[in-house]
Amino acid sequence: MTDLADRTMVLERVIAVPVALVWGAWMNPETLPQWWGPQGYTCRTKRINLGTGGEWVFDMIGPDGTVYPNHHRYGRVEPQKRIEYTLHFGENGPKHADAAADFVDEGGRTRVTLSMVFGTVEEYEAVKGFGAVELGQQTLGKLAQFIGAE
Repeated sequence: MTDLADRTMVLERVIAVPVALVWGAWMNPETLPQWWGPQGYTCRTKRINLGTGGEWVFDMIGPDGTVYPNHHRYGRVEPQKRIEYTLHFGENGPKHADAAADFVDEGGRTRVTLSMVFGTVEEYEAVKGFGAVELGQQTLGKLAQFIGAE
């Protein structure tokens, strides 16, 4: 089996507000679609239930109008600490990655760590090759802007 580190992408950002504000923007079904995705992308939600056992079925729409169907399935939600979910290509589509978002208080600031574990090194390299690290950092930047911490 390939080493987990060879197929894991980790993104971090410290946002200059308390965990409760970051968590609130992430776990609110009305606000999450407003900031999710890289710069220039928007989300069109079909269904959303952000609790343990819930799901978010949505299309991410690129600046050129390209539609990217997504399906997040939430396995575990620990309020203001951790979210574990799987990413799927479209509703009930093939699994893309296992993901987790961790929220850590750093003296009134919040360290958000988003990790994604891909099935193979090749899948990881493919998403890295099209700029997923930079696009993910843009998404965390949009979260900070949405909260007013930027």
